[in-house]
Amino acid sequence: MKPPPLPEPRGELSAVVVEALRGEPADHGYPDVAARRADPYGEDLQLALQVCYELHYRGFDSVNPDWEWNPDLLRLRAIMEDTFLTALRDEAAGGDDISGTLDALLTEPVDGTGISHYLRDEGEWWQACEYFVHRSIYHHKEADPHAWVIPRLQGQAKASLVAVEFDEFGGGRGERMHSQLYVDLLAGAGLETGYLHYLEVVPAAMLAVVNMMSLFGLRRSMRGALVGHFAAAEITTAPSAQRMAKALRRLGASPACVVFFAEHVEADAVHEQVMRRDVIGDLLAREPELTEFVVFGVQATDLLEDRFAAEVLGEWRADRSSLRQS
Repeated sequence: MKPPPLPEPRGELSAVVVEALRGEPADHGYPDVAARRADPYGEDLQLALQVCYELHYRGFDSVNPDWEWNPDLLRLRAIMEDTFLTALRDEAAGGDDISGTLDALLTEPVDGTGISHYLRDEGEWWQACEYFVHRSIYHHKEADPHAWVIPRLQGQAKASLVAVEFDEFGGGRGERMHSQLYVDLLAGAGLETGYLHYLEVVPAAMLAVVNMMSLFGLRRSMRGALVGHFAAAEITTAPSAQRMAKALRRLGASPACVVFFAEHVEADAVHEQVMRRDVIGDLLAREPELTEFVVFGVQATDLLEDRFAAEVLGEWRADRSSLRQS
């Protein structure tokens, strides 16, 4: 499959990165100061990070794959990452109460106000389609960012995380890979199915969620945070997917759309226990010093998902599109 084209820049940083990638790998005078003062959640920095990270996945059309390890580009990326990480750490409550942090994820509010609640109760079809577009940025590469942490774990934590990943990748069946099920969902909704086809119209709030996964996965020092993020995703996905399945049945969606969420209701209900007991339990028994990192991974996930939901729902309630106008 042909890689996606480079996106249009959204500011100074992303323009520098995109323009550099149009040429051959070389040393460049990248704007360190701009990277340090950039809005950590803004369109410019988040797109620049997304483009840098994509070099570790499928890359871009006509971009030399040797850019993946260009020292100057990696140095700029590290500065952007630090800007992003600093903002997340400043907002996260922190701490080492891993049991309380995970227990909180299991508590379903009586009157939930998230996107899946909205779509289940009152959302329209066009809004469901926009949600599919937003999430395609991750689901086209579902579970890939989490694979980076496998060689950084040991013992039962590694074995159990691989077991979860095995399910994410379809249990050895290509047509059952969750990324393929999402392609089927997009087709069932009448949307474009190409890898990162909708990158141009997805705003920074969603890019930040996916960039967080890549950042945690590509830094060995953040392996605890990646495990915390993965656990948070697995624990909260089953009830959310159940609401989405109900929403899509109410809206008369294609069975292919419902199948994706129905699959997650079943799989993630099991993954929740595996992640909590066998992955986190074993990891922290071996490396208790990672407890605060695991807690931070959960908290950072909550922060970014809440920012994304607030932005999308704010636009929908004003009867506006939540997508960027490309």
